[in-house]
Amino acid sequence: MIALSAQEIAKIVDGQLHATGDLVVTAPPSIDSRDVARGSIFLALKGEHVDGHDFAGKALKQGAVLVLSSQKIDGPCIVVKDVVAAIGLLAAYVRRQLPNLVVIGITGSQGKTTSKDLLSWILSMADSTIAAVGSFNNELGVPLTLLRCAESTKYCIVEMGARHKGDIKALSTMAAPNIGVVLKVGSAHVGEFGSLEAIASTKAELVEALDEEGIAILGRYDEFTPKMGNGLKSSVITFGETHEAHIRASDIDMREGRAHFDLVTPEGRAAVGLRLVGSHQIANALAAAAVATGLGIPLDVIAGGLSTAEVVNKWRMELHELSNLLLINDVYNANPESTAAALRTLALFAQERGGQSWAFLGKMHELGASSDQEHASIGTLAESLGIDHLVCVGTPEYGADVNKQGEMSTHFYPSKALAVELSKDFAEGDVVLVKASRAERMEELAANIIENWNERVGLVE
Repeated sequence: MIALSAQEIAKIVDGQLHATGDLVVTAPPSIDSRDVARGSIFLALKGEHVDGHDFAGKALKQGAVLVLSSQKIDGPCIVVKDVVAAIGLLAAYVRRQLPNLVVIGITGSQGKTTSKDLLSWILSMADSTIAAVGSFNNELGVPLTLLRCAESTKYCIVEMGARHKGDIKALSTMAAPNIGVVLKVGSAHVGEFGSLEAIASTKAELVEALDEEGIAILGRYDEFTPKMGNGLKSSVITFGETHEAHIRASDIDMREGRAHFDLVTPEGRAAVGLRLVGSHQIANALAAAAVATGLGIPLDVIAGGLSTAEVVNKWRMELHELSNLLLINDVYNANPESTAAALRTLALFAQERGGQSWAFLGKMHELGASSDQEHASIGTLAESLGIDHLVCVGTPEYGADVNKQGEMSTHFYPSKALAVELSKDFAEGDVVLVKASRAERMEELAANIIENWNERVGLVE
């Protein structure tokens, strides 16, 4: 973060200063008193269960020099009406003070975090890069990412999510992105937006915010995203797996669940071997490659970065290599697109290993009126992929259209506690997928499956 005095910050956020004006903040803000950096500003946020004001004193002892709060505390502070809104104002100000900073905004219904991590890996090989931590993609996460930037930072990568129309426009106004990436328009959050068209309109807010010197990076994975380039002031680079894309993957080969392909760009062709699991990671890799190409990063650096990137995100396609059993823990979130991708990965691994495939699927949230249909479609997809066992955990809708006399066995369990009983039927060489929306807490089922299997093979007494 650039150094700012308490007096300057109070003026920027329109707050009431209760500290000496020459006190200087030199480190990025923190929302957790346990990881406060010396010289930082602590954000006293009021949550549903925790009030940050209760931890302001601890934060100051840990090294924070100032607290941004919505009420006066016993210590140096700036009092504002809304802490989140205030930190957004501060981030917008800091962004304006860094004219040489290149900000890349990434949005889409699927793949934001992985694309961000791959791009961060590549750009970090070229220059100083700041990227969003985890899935910090909202009105708090974006400013926290921007405020980690300093005069020496060359690239800043921010994720942009949305719950309502106008959310991405507001984040774009704050971040002033030089490059805008739209990965894909999918059905995640369709229950809130009402239609895919409304989701597409919201995602388009990112590229519509670009000026004539900007670059719009658009995926060719749905009917809406490619059309976002029409009428833009900025230049456009497309990515995908068809010849129409500027950046594409050719000669794709899946080995041990991981994609190998030739990366084709206007600069030439180079071999890539991803370390990430699943064919759906190709799109994320191409998005990162498209941004890097637009920034003038050499093709060999891009290909090398994609092939060496170690991207580990908790509960996102986590592979647990147990004793003669593979568990794919993909419980961070779920929508029809990501669940379909996970099922394809499950089928691929089972085919390679020669065992049976087990798909433990919990509910996909926020699908609105199409929820039953979307769940049923996933069930029929599992059948068409040759999945051996479809386990519907608290969501019988998955089995609604499945052929009851077909080769796939469909199991219905009302709870995770009961579904775990099926682990007694696993055999050596089997592959197990656990997948659901975050609210279902399916990581508990994954942990129980691991424990049960380890007990069976004698690894736990």
